[in-house]
Amino acid sequence: MRALYFESHGDASGLVVGQRPKPRPGEGEVLLGLRAASLNHLDLFVLRGLPGVTVELPHIGGADGAGTVAEVGKGVTGWRAGDEAVLNPGLWCGRCESCTRGEESQCIGFRLVGEHVDGTFAEFVKVPASSLSPKPAGMSWPEAASFGLTFLTAWRMLMTRARLAAGESVLIHGIGGGVALAALAIAKRVGATVFVTSSSEAKLARATEMGADHTLNYTSCDVAREVRALTGKRGVDVVVETVGAATWTASLRSAAKGGRIVTCGATTGANPTEEVRLIFWNQLSILGSTMGSSADWRAMVRAVEDWGLRPVVDSVLPLESGREGYERMASGEQFGKIVLDVTGVTFPAGQKGA
Repeated sequence: MRALYFESHGDASGLVVGQRPKPRPGEGEVLLGLRAASLNHLDLFVLRGLPGVTVELPHIGGADGAGTVAEVGKGVTGWRAGDEAVLNPGLWCGRCESCTRGEESQCIGFRLVGEHVDGTFAEFVKVPASSLSPKPAGMSWPEAASFGLTFLTAWRMLMTRARLAAGESVLIHGIGGGVALAALAIAKRVGATVFVTSSSEAKLARATEMGADHTLNYTSCDVAREVRALTGKRGVDVVVETVGAATWTASLRSAAKGGRIVTCGATTGANPTEEVRLIFWNQLSILGSTMGSSADWRAMVRAVEDWGLRPVVDSVLPLESGREGYERMASGEQFGKIVLDVTGVTFPAGQKGA
């Protein structure tokens, strides 16, 4: 099968478009024929190499994807060839303490498609049948390939961990990324007042069009000071943290007394300066969040359909331009998800991505 993969860790120059073995579904598994797949920051981290995470090389990246069922393994019910589906990238054992109480993303063996096993930047991917949900009606293939990881992450952060309620306020750093945009869409639908930050006036303008109530350019203002001014010195109820070192102090300073800071990532560094006094004096809750449980997934997919939520697609590139997609993601220029169209012409084995 055609795939975008790398044979050693490094930068996007090492990406290859060529032939890889087509996977075969085992018991309880489905082979999904992909129509589209989308990039996440995770793909950059896996390409560069994550401390403590060993992947078998060559490796196919990609956690998000959508397509049609090509084959079903032994024991699979409810799915047949030709069904249109989206996939939950999380993988779990189903047997440990966390799994048995319905907290699969806390599984002791929790893994991700595209990180620990080959992913979606290929014509086919093998996943557990339990990972699939029907493609939401009315979604394009690029949209269907774009909402899984980011909307699940944002849903668990806001709805499960932070328990966001109507009338509350939310600060979202770095608007333009997939999780940040998903959080904006969910928070507005819940009925929250939303503050967003960026260094790009164009991104802030687009966020306003999407419903953001307050936009802050962090290159020209002190974010925490501005949030305090706009809230009558109160601060916000919830801070969505995906950035890490560069924004952590501002997050602590922006939160209201009793506020919740929910974090799922650290794209600018994992060891920020901590101000413990702000945490205990303001009685802040620091909430970690990773992906979501199967219940989170079902609730999120239902909300996407019932509320008419749609992911923002930045651009659609052919699989053969995968290197360009990785480079655009690394530059931070994108607004929304970068999608790879898997349904192109076959390139010769081993040809480098454009």
